[in-house]
Amino acid sequence: MPSFDEVLKEAGEFGRFQKRIFFLLCQTGITFSFLFVSVVFLGRVPDNYWCRIPGAAELSERCGWTLEDERNFTVLPLRLGNGSSSGECERLDIAWDTSVSCTSPLTRYGNRSTGNLLLATCHDNWVFEQPHSSIISEYNLVCGNAWMLDLSQAILNLGFLAGAFTLGYAADRYGRILIYLLSCLGVGICGIIVAFAPNFTVFLIFRFLQGLFGKGTWMTCYVIVTEIVGSDQRIVGIVIQIFFSLGTMILPGIAYLVPTWQGIQLAISLPNFLFLLYYWVVPESPRWLLTRKKREKALKIMHNIAKHNGNYLSPHYSEITISNEEVSNPSFLDLVRTPWMRRNTLILMYAWFTSALTYQGLVMRLGIVGGNLYLDFFISGAVELPAALVILVTMDRIGRRLPFGISNIVAGVACLITAFLPEDIPWLKMTVATLGRLSITIAFEIVYLVNTELYPTTLRNFGVSLCSSLCDLGGIIAPFLLFRLAAIWLELPLIIFSILAVVCGVLVLLLPETKGIPLPETVEDVEKFS
Repeated sequence: MPSFDEVLKEAGEFGRFQKRIFFLLCQTGITFSFLFVSVVFLGRVPDNYWCRIPGAAELSERCGWTLEDERNFTVLPLRLGNGSSSGECERLDIAWDTSVSCTSPLTRYGNRSTGNLLLATCHDNWVFEQPHSSIISEYNLVCGNAWMLDLSQAILNLGFLAGAFTLGYAADRYGRILIYLLSCLGVGICGIIVAFAPNFTVFLIFRFLQGLFGKGTWMTCYVIVTEIVGSDQRIVGIVIQIFFSLGTMILPGIAYLVPTWQGIQLAISLPNFLFLLYYWVVPESPRWLLTRKKREKALKIMHNIAKHNGNYLSPHYSEITISNEEVSNPSFLDLVRTPWMRRNTLILMYAWFTSALTYQGLVMRLGIVGGNLYLDFFISGAVELPAALVILVTMDRIGRRLPFGISNIVAGVACLITAFLPEDIPWLKMTVATLGRLSITIAFEIVYLVNTELYPTTLRNFGVSLCSSLCDLGGIIAPFLLFRLAAIWLELPLIIFSILAVVCGVLVLLLPETKGIPLPETVEDVEKFS
């Protein structure tokens, strides 16, 4: 019986059919990037807010004060009397009642200056001039609660982690397209609930679920694209990353035009419902069908691919073989049972962790270094576009391994140099930082492709999902590492990123080269070509 790759070659390895499926599934990259980096805009720190004195709301209503009047009566005296207090996290330890004067509310405290009045820590009585501009103003995530913003991004990445295990396993057992469609539905529904969450607890629960389903859409669409093209065209998976970068360029435009965080959340969630239409146009992966002994369905899809590509399958292709390996439910032990599978798995897990931690850290760093956030974010997304061009030019010529290692090492060196460049040379600091962002983007994009090529069909979706779970672990750690270390020294996180990236660059050079090699069908194939 002919092999699947032989049948695919006759049907067309990257014809009209694959190009159509490829373009449709690439749109998932845009919506996933929205979810991945949206915290930068959903969690923007409001420009003006202060802590309200107990009773001030009632007094303000009785006296007909505007917010500016209330601010002048409560915050300005505090700043004059205690220059170290901004009025954002502290307030005067007093309470106003009906006996307070509307014109001079502090006169009841006699001749004591405001500097001698006691201060109290603010807990839950903040006033925001733009109350619905971000989740920070919506749920009071300031001062002592500021760490909860880090938690919201960590929870999203925890959802990615859970999705890698649960939906990666489900896609290998129940099918790629089924899990893809269910994940799209889940992302849309959970995104709507997040936008209208009545409290922060509900927000976190459904942000976790949105992360879980979001990971299902991203990983499954990537595997489908990889499995329906020939070995020489598998690099098209890199182009999906271009759509991810396009998403990071579109997002600041959405955030600029939509004034509320709820509006932004709905704008980035609702498009996922459109992907449900793919039920009628995107078929199941024929490779997966063959591993589940569903040869008739796989052959029918292959005939359909050949028809749309203007080709014709020979009559002797009445059966296809893909694997002599018994299919069982995959487990982690399958990924580490043999020597090369074990080495590949451990190195890839570390590469995913480093890529995600460094990438997310550099993205979120834009929110704390000042400047025009919308423009800086757009430029940072545009910088990622040449990454795919570099990969497309180099990987078909010199392979995967060398660009993978060099990009990590360059990213690490760039982060280290950026950390020690003086602030009075901003153009040089920005240039080197941009080089680091470009390099880690290249590494992040290559790890997707290499991970897919190093696992057999029976374990591919599970293996990619499991290894990429370390990406999610890096994402969980990134916000805490960035914001807490930056509080000590703004450039300290860059030192950590540098060390991790250089070590990763050395380790990935130990992986086998996969350029031009057919996708392995069994664990034995992996051990042979490694």
